[in-house]
Amino acid sequence: MTRANRPALPAAFADDPDFATWAAGYGVIQHEPVTLERIAQLLTRHAADPSRHRAWLRRLAAADRLACMGMWLVAHMTYARRVRLDGTPLEAEAFKPTPEGHTGGALNMVPAYVGYLAANAMSDLTRSWLMGQGHCVAAIDAVNLLVDNLGPAHAARYALSDEGLTRLVNDFYHCGVDPDGHPISPLGSHVNAHTAGGISEGGYLGFAGLQYVHMPLPGQHLVAFLSDGAFEEQRGSDWASRWWRADDSGPVVPVMIANGRRIDQRTTMSQAGGTDWFEDHLVLNGFAPLTIDGRDPAAFVWAILTAEAELADQAEQARAGHARYPLRLPYVIAETVKGFGFPGAGTNAAHNLPLVGNPASDEAARRLFHEGAAALHVAESELRAAIATLNNHAESERVRERDHPLAHPHPDLPTLPEPLAWPLGERISPMAAIDEAFAALVAANPGLRVRVGNPDEMRSNRLNLTLDRLKHRVTDPEPGVAEALDGAVITALNEEAVVSAALANKQGLNLVASYEAFAVKMLGAMRQEIIFARHCREAGRPPGWLSLPVLASSHTWENGKNEQSHQDPTLCEAWLGEMDDVAPTLFPVDAPSAAAALQALYASRGRIAVMVVPKSPMAVRLTEEQATRLAEDGLLCLHEAASPRLQLFAVGAYQLAEMEHALARLARADVATSLYVIQEPGKLREARDEGEATAVLSQCRLSTLVPEVPARVFLAHCRPEPLAGVLRPLDTGARSRFLGYRNRGGTLDTFGMLYANRATWAHVLEAASEVAGLDLDALLDAEEQAALAGEGDPAVLRRD
Repeated sequence: MTRANRPALPAAFADDPDFATWAAGYGVIQHEPVTLERIAQLLTRHAADPSRHRAWLRRLAAADRLACMGMWLVAHMTYARRVRLDGTPLEAEAFKPTPEGHTGGALNMVPAYVGYLAANAMSDLTRSWLMGQGHCVAAIDAVNLLVDNLGPAHAARYALSDEGLTRLVNDFYHCGVDPDGHPISPLGSHVNAHTAGGISEGGYLGFAGLQYVHMPLPGQHLVAFLSDGAFEEQRGSDWASRWWRADDSGPVVPVMIANGRRIDQRTTMSQAGGTDWFEDHLVLNGFAPLTIDGRDPAAFVWAILTAEAELADQAEQARAGHARYPLRLPYVIAETVKGFGFPGAGTNAAHNLPLVGNPASDEAARRLFHEGAAALHVAESELRAAIATLNNHAESERVRERDHPLAHPHPDLPTLPEPLAWPLGERISPMAAIDEAFAALVAANPGLRVRVGNPDEMRSNRLNLTLDRLKHRVTDPEPGVAEALDGAVITALNEEAVVSAALANKQGLNLVASYEAFAVKMLGAMRQEIIFARHCREAGRPPGWLSLPVLASSHTWENGKNEQSHQDPTLCEAWLGEMDDVAPTLFPVDAPSAAAALQALYASRGRIAVMVVPKSPMAVRLTEEQATRLAEDGLLCLHEAASPRLQLFAVGAYQLAEMEHALARLARADVATSLYVIQEPGKLREARDEGEATAVLSQCRLSTLVPEVPARVFLAHCRPEPLAGVLRPLDTGARSRFLGYRNRGGTLDTFGMLYANRATWAHVLEAASEVAGLDLDALLDAEEQAALAGEGDPAVLRRD
């Protein structure tokens, strides 16, 4: 930009040489008049002291240079296999034969992340950060390397040198594996366990938008980078302003990178009228939009500091009684074009590979790369000076961004109340038992912030004590109803939104409860969390957050009245496929086993458990000691026969009731039979790696608990096929049978569901006769056998 074309300086700074130097911009970074005015206001308000004023302007100028060089390095990560810090053009063989990288989005994230770093340096405060578009990780890794904000794995491999940067670009999208099957490269295509400061993969677009508002505790600050594509993919983030409360949360600044493009077309927002339309949408949903130039790191600095100040002012007004919730949560819209700063910006190709050709084989593409790189390049001495200017952590006594407050959450393990006790034979709802146990846990741990995710009816799921104690979080409580402004129960008819409230509260105590059929919609958010947690453990930084139970109630066998759409065990089946050390699947059978499983889970860290729990009253079958052993081993023998001819295994409460009735018939026929309940099938599987081996039973322990008997019948809450795979160590082949849900249902009661799926006690006996060579006539009368064969009245198989 020539001097004649430079925008006029704000009047108050017309004669300020430091302001003029920064205002001139650098490389592709230019400052629009509105940004100049906003920075002038910021300096007047927060940096009136001359030395602070000059320091802020130096940091803004440093941010321009760091942003240029960050984009320069991102482009090299996509295309180059050699890096020269002096900017010398590369020869053809120095380019990758097969370039990869979500380059456009990563280029857009560089000014945003640099602006975040500059805001921290200027305010002497290290904020936390979250990025929903995890595929833009190249921006984070590139800038982190430049400013030496690296985790151990990256610090051991990369440095600000030709050699260190060359290794970085060659590790990017390096798909090699080591002999154990782990990636050789600590870089990933998304945020991973080695990304300094990374707290979420961001692989599922949209979940960051549901989670950020529930993350920081009071005194902690969070900047959440979001995408316009995610806005249209995942609904529910519009409710963030309804949930935020100054008394239990730190300030949050959502920042949408609005580049207007998805992979191969414009976003819906772009088609509907752009950011003007989105501003109106935000205002209607209780936000205060701040639109900025998304190409300028200084604009992000202004937005972050201004948003926090505005939110703090609103919070103070609310405390003084001059404002009411929901407050207008500031929301930053960073307007940019996909791939700004490099050739191909704004095109569909910019999503991945912005150059039309490959510089390794296309001279025109190579020329474009060099032109783009030259416009971004910063001399090494100038770059190092800029980095030193921003890295003021020691003088401001703040932590590095890799150690921000949310990077390593590790709350104290909760104090566990005395175990509850119920008389054997008494009929108690297992969900009511969990309710009682959780309410006692909350009372015993007042220092832990609580989030309960509830997508439907708390009282229907028997969580009455929890609801009465914690209350629905609302902005206008209704008298006489379990509602409160500061309620800890996040209720919305959106499963992804409510599970995200619990997943985000990693410094507190959490619970989620849902109808089983609808809980499957939570699966993506849950899976992203346990994968990231497991990778962190493998990287040597095991997750410290308290484990989370996701209760699947109103489940398949007790929800017959609502048609087959409500009869769906998919969630527990999918969770059985995950690794048991981070993703246990539990099937408690009564009140004691449900309460004991809950307490055992809260005594652990970094796990998300699916607990399939009946809400209807079930007979108490276990003592406290038995429930504890069941939680420890995942399996318990309830009836051990001498020299058994047959073994029965129940997975689920209703399944145990059927097995007990079958056992009585077998005993009447003098068939020696042992009965087992399996609460955690994953504990009995063959471990798939060393990590899972820490959570499953050894073969020696399993054979001790379950002596070898060839004839076995399994009755499952879920479909039998996935269970058979998990329980392969107990499968005796032709002499084992697996029964369970067979995709039959309708408007039925529990017995109707069991009969339709060939899962009653009588079907168990039929299977037992096949595997153990028993005479079915000795077990079932003619009418019962006719019902089994579909030739008689099913009602004869009903139990009292």
